[in-house]
Amino acid sequence: MTDASRWQPSERYPDPSIVALDPSFKRYHLVLSAVECLYRGTRWGEGPVWLGDARCLLWSDIPNNRVLKWDEETGAVSAWRKPSNNANGHTRDRQGRIIACEHLGRRVVRFEYDGSITVIADSFQGKRLNSPNDVVVKSDGSIWFTDPPFGIYAFYEGERHDPELPHTNVYRVDGQTGEITLVADDIDHPNGLAFSPDESILYIVESRAEPRRILAYDVAGATLRNGRTFITCKPGETPDGFRVDVDGNLWCGWGMTAEFDGVRVFNNAGTPIGHIHLPERCANVAFGGRHRNRLFMAAAQSLYACYVNTQGC
Repeated sequence: MTDASRWQPSERYPDPSIVALDPSFKRYHLVLSAVECLYRGTRWGEGPVWLGDARCLLWSDIPNNRVLKWDEETGAVSAWRKPSNNANGHTRDRQGRIIACEHLGRRVVRFEYDGSITVIADSFQGKRLNSPNDVVVKSDGSIWFTDPPFGIYAFYEGERHDPELPHTNVYRVDGQTGEITLVADDIDHPNGLAFSPDESILYIVESRAEPRRILAYDVAGATLRNGRTFITCKPGETPDGFRVDVDGNLWCGWGMTAEFDGVRVFNNAGTPIGHIHLPERCANVAFGGRHRNRLFMAAAQSLYACYVNTQGC
């Protein structure tokens, strides 16, 4: 029996699984909110995205080759896309269209409102992408994504292939011309990424560095400059996907050991201020709900949520 299957929600407030590591976290902790488990049954949950107009959350179950939908009104979970081409990260563009990273397709795609699918990127300089992992859209319409080879390492999250491009690359697709450019080529397996609230900084997880790191880059138009280490993880700490709130805090999927599994929260100076303990590794998060103050946490086998006293960007 797994820890997740034995887990029970807290019956008292405040929920002891939500812990302040710094006094500043108290302003973000809603004492009368507890962690809820909304669903169990994924093999590796990832890539959540909130659809406010449909009042639902989509998230990936990569090895099971499906994208699931959780309905806010009923709590029902159904398959939104199956097969999903082993989709991983999702986001929405400025027109509300869904953008997805596909491991099996080795591409980034957009779902149009007429039901058609547009390929945003599937190659660079004549070579196939590895397995796009996570994606964000800037206010100018440009699409930024990471491309590690996790999906082509084995017949599990995609299909095994030899990579044609380095495992260090991050790309940008121009929102007007569709041109794809390389914006970073020195990150060991780039993973989750997110902009600061004013889009002046792009944070990127370096998921195979030892120790693991979250990097920060200054955004200069269509390029990145001044790459530096923003967070250096301790042994046993493994960051994955994350989101940024309106105050610039990073809410990061965290884990790989029982001590660290859950969501680690950092302020915009890189100081850890809070932690939400979960019984399993959390891969990625998304803010949603009517006021963007409900934190959805896509863990390995389950989907969790809690309300917080901030809003996602």
